[in-house]
Amino acid sequence: MTHVSFFWLKPENDKIVKGLESEFCGLVQNAIKQDKLTLPPIPNVLIRLQQLCKNEDTSLNDIAELLLDDPGIAAYIIKISNTMMFNRRNIVCHDIYAAVSRLGMYRVRDIITAKAIEELKTRHLFCQEGNQLLTQSAIRSRQLAATMALIANGLATHPEFPKAVEPEKALLAGLFADIGLFSLVHEYQAYLDGGNYLDLDIAKYVFEHSCQEASMMILKHWGFDDDYLEVASNRPAPYRATMKEHIYLDIARMAHYLLLFKNNDDAIDEHHVEMDLAAAEVIYELTNLPDPDFNHRLKTVFKNSGF
Repeated sequence: MTHVSFFWLKPENDKIVKGLESEFCGLVQNAIKQDKLTLPPIPNVLIRLQQLCKNEDTSLNDIAELLLDDPGIAAYIIKISNTMMFNRRNIVCHDIYAAVSRLGMYRVRDIITAKAIEELKTRHLFCQEGNQLLTQSAIRSRQLAATMALIANGLATHPEFPKAVEPEKALLAGLFADIGLFSLVHEYQAYLDGGNYLDLDIAKYVFEHSCQEASMMILKHWGFDDDYLEVASNRPAPYRATMKEHIYLDIARMAHYLLLFKNNDDAIDEHHVEMDLAAAEVIYELTNLPDPDFNHRLKTVFKNSGF
């Protein structure tokens, strides 16, 4: 599965060779292997929140007290906690303590991280080409995330074979799928600023073949769990016991397949997904939706989530 967050160009053979042999490609690969890739800049409150989430002694009150230091983020978390996706009992939260208690510390971290990354993608921090890639990534990652949430909701509410899956987590996993792109574009900009030149098509080739590893490295550094890491890297964690535990990765692959189908992409012929009966029924229903109805459902996902 190549990430659908932006359109990868299909490079010609000579460009592939140049990409593999380029200095930039080597710099990116070494940075990822040595965990030296520049991390996306995030708010100080998020850095402190990530540190708290790694501490076993952290309480929900600790998280709420931290968020009170940033009224804007606190208000955002309260708003998200009262959306249809995160407020299934339809009980309104009026303060940050109740909101954090409802969402849990890890979901609060995930939501704030998603907000920070999306804001980074829509800022104009790099060259024109880099900014365009990140803007396109923001649009496509939202499409992938919403599709994953639709599939997850179908699996969770299947009348005969319901799955223990959280649509909100599927949504967040989709938003994080290509989080490494920001760091890769940062490396590209630094390379250009250093007086070097690199054809954009070659840079895109490097991005395509490095994005999964870069995304996994960043999420792992920030303490995200295996479900997120599997979706970002598009491969199952080797130490998990059964394929049943790779459900969010399966959902990401199904979402990718569904989007290829909806876009009439020829690449669908090379994309194979294993599904059980419940998943097949969910995908069958979504593939048969007229495009206006399908797009309306994607928009409804984000409306119901508050993102």
